Amino acid sequence: MTLFSFKAIRKDGESYEGTMEASTKNVIHEKISKDGDTIIYVREMAKRPSLSFRSFESFFMKVKMSDKIVFARNLASMVEAGLSLSRALSVLERQTKNKQMEKILQSLIESINKGEPLSEAMKHFPSIFPALFVSMVRAGEESGNLVESLRGVASQLEKTYTLTRRIQGAMIYPAIILALMFVIAILMLVYVVPTLAKTFLELGVELPLSTRILISASNFLSQNFIFVVLGFVATVSGFMFVARTKKGKRTIDFALLRLPLVSPIVKEVNSARTTRTLSSLLLAGVDLIIAIRITGEVLQNSFYKDVLKQMEIRVEKGESISSVISEHVDLYPVFVSEMTNVGEETGKLSEMLMGVATFYENEVEQQTRDLSTIVEPVLMIIIGIAVGFFVLSMIGPTYSLVDIL
Repeated sequence: MTLFSFKAIRKDGESYEGTMEASTKNVIHEKISKDGDTIIYVREMAKRPSLSFRSFESFFMKVKMSDKIVFARNLASMVEAGLSLSRALSVLERQTKNKQMEKILQSLIESINKGEPLSEAMKHFPSIFPALFVSMVRAGEESGNLVESLRGVASQLEKTYTLTRRIQGAMIYPAIILALMFVIAILMLVYVVPTLAKTFLELGVELPLSTRILISASNFLSQNFIFVVLGFVATVSGFMFVARTKKGKRTIDFALLRLPLVSPIVKEVNSARTTRTLSSLLLAGVDLIIAIRITGEVLQNSFYKDVLKQMEIRVEKGESISSVISEHVDLYPVFVSEMTNVGEETGKLSEMLMGVATFYENEVEQQTRDLSTIVEPVLMIIIGIAVGFFVLSMIGPTYSLVDIL
């Protein structure tokens, strides 16, 4: 028997807390729900998290998101087919080509053979199996519906992965074009401009301002090339360091929420992630408070994390999710709070949240397509201006040589 603490709300709206011994959380859920009360959370008190060599080792392991999706989906299929958990994991171990994943599967098999539940075995690898993964698996174990929980995990990871790839795909094209422009500009300044500048100097041609600027930039780059490269590397490294600090991350998050073309996509992505993650956890049977906490951990933007932290505190006091979201229309569109409110009133919160997630995922797909359509002509204009500036600056004086000759 394990000791659990819980908080629930009676039919009259009064909240109360207590402790209870039970074999699983599911038993406590059944006892409290039997009286018509609504559970806010159930937390295990007996066990405390501990560090182990495997936990430390897992931080150096890297497993692709696609491998995690395949793992969850294939494990669900094999367990549903009647294979024991340890045997299903052994099959996956023989099938995987990822050496890191092979070690992880071996560790999971070893832990399960010692009597540990799968969710507890996964805790040894926090960087591979985040809280979302572990919580959904634990809920499946306690409810006796591990197969559906694993499929829910696979679906959640796949949607998150697809959303991330879609955004990255929209950014790759402009990033490549801008990088090529930068490289070509450096090559022109180092190799082409000095040759033309030498010719102009020998013939004594009067040069316009734009040409003098290019020649000065070329001379500076040629004479201080190593320092320029070191300065560039230092600037990029400094930016990356600042971006990882709390204040730097906060500043970047603030900027992303204010940029004209980027802001709508950021809001829709975070709305989709919030609603889908929360819905998946609730459908798996995870307690509401724990589901909100894990959702906050999944989100990347610090402003959205703050909202979820506030939501966790206020929902624990008996307030609704929609009342918290409705106060942050600058982050979550009104549609999110309205649909959440409908879900809470009808008792179909998880279904409504999933519908909202699907809607905004489709919106993000359309927005990224529109962004690509807008960015392409803008890049062409920038390239045209850059080429025009170079031509007028370097080719213009060349024509004056014809008049001299």
